Amino acid sequence: MDPVANPFSPGAGSRPPELAGREDVVGAAEIALKRVIIGKSAQSQIFLGLRGTGKTVLLNEVLEIAEREGYIAAFIEAPENKSLTEMIYPAMRQVLRKLSGLEKAKYMATKGLKALRGFASAFKISLGDIEIGVEPDPGVADSGNLEVDLGEMFEAIGRAAKAADKGWVLLIDEVQYLETNELAAVIVAVHRMSQRNLPVMVFAGGLPQIAKLSGDAKSYAERLFVYPKIGALDEIAARDAILKPLAAENVQIESQAIERINEKTGGYPFFLQEWGHHAWNVADGSPIETDDIDLATKRALARLDEGFFRVRFDKLTNAEVEYVEAMASLGKGPYKVNDVAKVLQKQPKSLGPRRASIITKGMIYSPSYGEIDFTVPLFDDFLRRNKLW
Repeated sequence: MDPVANPFSPGAGSRPPELAGREDVVGAAEIALKRVIIGKSAQSQIFLGLRGTGKTVLLNEVLEIAEREGYIAAFIEAPENKSLTEMIYPAMRQVLRKLSGLEKAKYMATKGLKALRGFASAFKISLGDIEIGVEPDPGVADSGNLEVDLGEMFEAIGRAAKAADKGWVLLIDEVQYLETNELAAVIVAVHRMSQRNLPVMVFAGGLPQIAKLSGDAKSYAERLFVYPKIGALDEIAARDAILKPLAAENVQIESQAIERINEKTGGYPFFLQEWGHHAWNVADGSPIETDDIDLATKRALARLDEGFFRVRFDKLTNAEVEYVEAMASLGKGPYKVNDVAKVLQKQPKSLGPRRASIITKGMIYSPSYGEIDFTVPLFDDFLRRNKLW
């Protein structure tokens, strides 16, 4: 079939043609946004899930809803080697510049820009294009204490947005890469917005361990945020994710072929797109048959092994590779920490630093006490398939 007409989009954060199985999550986010901008309370949200479950897609969906509802939106991604202040400064500057162009918000936005100059100075942020005629406001957001200063910046932006009858929504992807003090500062700032009843919300996406990390950072985090779990799609939603895009192109697929796709992908959205993409490209025409899925599987796994899985594998040191290979040798997770230690013939405590390092890199997480599992679905299959140990 014509590859140009292929409806599937297996890219990082790319919106699938059918956002199946996420209606409740999107609906809850929309209600929260609508409530906050009219002065009613609602909790900010952190989407929790493994790699490939569509958290980034959902954040982008929230961004579009927010802009429709009158918010100014800012999207940042937390990398492993950059501070929160460096990432968030341009986002705050952008929203204040936009608000300063609105007559009703000009005064409050200018105050915010003054505070931002102090914030930049306190955290040694390169200003780049310096605001003409804007001097820092001494004593505002310039203490060098991130929890205090970020809260003051959120308040300055919130007051300017409220003056303009608008809101501000900050979206943070890969939130697990924030340092503990940075995560605590965001939580404190959100708490301040709730107390001041200002139209500011935070939506974030992160790996499953972030719920515990946020609770460790600030004990009241569980009351400020809701944590929707973004997992694999159920059978019906997974079928819709394949069937509906094909139907829109007047292409059918055999029922057994869909079952084969679900079996191979585990219902994870990213992998559904990958298999759908290759199934389309290998099929001679409609309907797509089970034999087509077998060939699509070979192509999908080859591409995943060379890219999606390999990129993550290459982040690990030799000792860390040894650890994840020991996990995979035990079959499907989650895995008992003690069982992995037995495979490596070491004491569990001696492996603690190695395990912690792999968790910090976002490759594994602890679903419950004494257990670990991969954050990347099918990664254990990749290790076994390539016989890397």
